[in-house]
Amino acid sequence: MSSVPPQRPGSHRSTGPRIRLPALIAVLALVTAAVWIVRSDAFGRHPLDHLPAASSPAGGGGDASAPGTPTRSTRGTTGLLMFRGNATRDFYGEGPLPTHPVVRWRYPKTGGMCALSTNSGITFQPGVTPQQWCGTGWTGQPNVVQYPSGKIEVREGAYDDNYHFLNGLTGRPTRPALKTGDLAKGSASTDNQGYPLYYGGSRDNLLRVVALDRPKPTVLWSTNAMTDVPHPVWNNDWDGDPLQIGDYLLEGGENSWFLVIRLNRHYDAGGKVQVDPKIVMRVPGWDSQLLATVHDKDISIEDSVAYANGVVYFANGGGLVQGWDISDILRGGTHYRRVFRFWDGDDTDATPVILPNGNLIIGRKMEENVPRPESYPRDHQVGDLMELDPHRPGNPLVWSVQLGGFAPDNGVLGTPAYYRGVVYASYTDGGLAAVDAATGRTLWNIPIAPPTWSSPVPIDGKLLMADGHGNLNCFDISNPTVHPRLVWRLHVSDSVIESTPAVWHGWIYVGSRDGGIYGISNPAT
Repeated sequence: MSSVPPQRPGSHRSTGPRIRLPALIAVLALVTAAVWIVRSDAFGRHPLDHLPAASSPAGGGGDASAPGTPTRSTRGTTGLLMFRGNATRDFYGEGPLPTHPVVRWRYPKTGGMCALSTNSGITFQPGVTPQQWCGTGWTGQPNVVQYPSGKIEVREGAYDDNYHFLNGLTGRPTRPALKTGDLAKGSASTDNQGYPLYYGGSRDNLLRVVALDRPKPTVLWSTNAMTDVPHPVWNNDWDGDPLQIGDYLLEGGENSWFLVIRLNRHYDAGGKVQVDPKIVMRVPGWDSQLLATVHDKDISIEDSVAYANGVVYFANGGGLVQGWDISDILRGGTHYRRVFRFWDGDDTDATPVILPNGNLIIGRKMEENVPRPESYPRDHQVGDLMELDPHRPGNPLVWSVQLGGFAPDNGVLGTPAYYRGVVYASYTDGGLAAVDAATGRTLWNIPIAPPTWSSPVPIDGKLLMADGHGNLNCFDISNPTVHPRLVWRLHVSDSVIESTPAVWHGWIYVGSRDGGIYGISNPAT
C-alpha cells in the first residue's frame, strides 16, 4: 500500500469413598484461591491481565502438530485478538451489532492522535518534508480483549506513534500507552493462550514483543527490519498483523522478508512473563523470477499472513502469492519448503483468506508507488478478486472477477470476507461486491464512498462497511443473492475510515483518520 495518506483524509456412579459437598466446595475454593494468588497482582500484574488459556474462535486454522494450537472447530471466548480473528483470517468478532448506533465515546475526547513522519519512515530525513499523520490507518483493526470479570480492553496502534489501551465501555486508558519511534500502523495481536503478551510493529523498524503484566507496557524483545535480515528490500515498516501459532510468531515485513520466531514464553521466579525469542526461519518473500518479471523492488510483504494445516500463506507488492510448509518448524525442527507459488500480476496487500476447503481468496490492486506499467497483461488476464486452489499448483486459479479499475491504487486493498458461502470484497475506487465462492459469479456490486480501504465485516446476517466519508454502513445480507438493504448508516467522523472495525457483543470499535478512536453501541439505558 502507499505510505502516503489519501487526500480524503454423561456421568457414572462412583464405587469409591464419598466426599461430602461442603467439604468439596471448601477444597475447590482453597485451590482456586491458591491459583489466583500465584497468577495475580501480588506479582505486580495489571488487574486486567488475568486471562484464561484462550482458544481460537470458530474458523481458526489450527495445527495439531503445534503445541497448544487450537483447531478450526474450537470456539474461544476471550475476544478478537488479532486482525480478522484467527489464523485463517475469517473470524470477524461476535454480535450482536447495535440496532440504533451512536458514538458512546471518542479517544481522545478532543484533538487527535497525530505525529510527523515521512514516506521512508525516518521522521527527519534530510531534504524531505515530514507529513502530519493522524488517527489510525490501514489495516488498523483493534484488538478487543474480553476478561472473565466482564471488563473489555481495546488495544490499538495509532499515528501518534503509540499503542493505546482503552476501556471498551468508557474509552478511558486502562494502562499507559506504549510509545514507539514512529507511526504504529497495521494491526497488532494479543497472545491467544493467556500469556500477558502483545505483538506489534512500528514504522521505526521494530517488531516488538511487549509484556503487559508490568505497571506499564514493557518491550521484552524486538527485531529490526533493516539490520536483522541480510538484504532488506523496500521499507522498514511492519504493516502485517503478527500471527501467533502456539509458541511461534509468524510475520512478514515491508523489508520483504518472512520470519518465524520461536518465542519461548515462560514466567520467571517472580511471576513475570518472559520470552527468549529465536528466529528459526527467515526467507525472502521474492524470488529471481519475480524480479525479472516486475523490474522493480516494490516487493514488500504488507498483508497479514494466514495459516492452516502446516502451511503459511502470504503475498507481496509484486503480486507473488506463496505457501510454505512450516509443519516441521512448528514441531521444533529446522525443515521448511515452499509448496505453492502463483503470480497474480500486481500489488497484493490484502490478507489471504483460507476457505474451509483449503482454497485461498486473494485480493489485488494496481501499484501506485512505482511506475509499473498499467497495461501488464496479467492484470487483465486475472481479475483483482480470485480463488486459488493450492492443491493444483500447476493451475490453481479457480475463478477471478475484476471489481476495480486499472488506474494506480485501484483494486482490492481491504481484506475480503468469507461468510456463509459468499465472498464479500471492497475495492479502493469506491465499491462493495458479493461473489458466490463456489462459482465466482458476482451476486451484486454497489457503490461505496471512496477511498474504500477498510475491510467488510459480516456479523449475524449483516455486513458492516466503513467508507471514505467517515460513515459506518450496515447492510442486510440475510439473502446474499439480492442487492443488500441499508439497515443504518452512522456518520462517525469527517475524515476517511481506513481501518477495519472490530465488533464485540453490541459494540463497534474503529479508528478514523480524523485523529480519534471511537466506541459505538446502542444508546445507554
